[in-house]
Amino acid sequence: MNHDYIAVTKGVKVTVRSFYLADRSNPEDNEFFWAYRIRIENGGDAPVQVLKRTWHITDAQARTQSVHGDGVVGETPVIEPGKAFEYTSGTPLSTSSGFMGGLYHAIVVPTGENFEVTIPTFSLDSPHQNHRVH
Repeated sequence: MNHDYIAVTKGVKVTVRSFYLADRSNPEDNEFFWAYRIRIENGGDAPVQVLKRTWHITDAQARTQSVHGDGVVGETPVIEPGKAFEYTSGTPLSTSSGFMGGLYHAIVVPTGENFEVTIPTFSLDSPHQNHRVH
């Protein structure tokens, strides 16, 4: 069952939904893959730009990997007030479940003010586990 995870920071709403990809996974070799769809909505009064991202990905054995990078899916989107930016990405794990979350490093375009937008922590659930991790 898919579930939306939501966080709001300074009027910027991030909604995440994850999907287990059975066709890209190989449980016999401990290879599990998920896609996640993210929607970033600007509910504020000024345009914001996503410059960088930081992810913390934790598997079912509590091993955490941190990933840092510029923008999202090769872009540094400017999101106007009342508008949204959506993208899909993915992550592999060597366990049948886990969770991930993080931050977008953004600026308010007119002022250059830096701020961090919370990406809600969300579950990576597969049919090969007995319970939800998060």
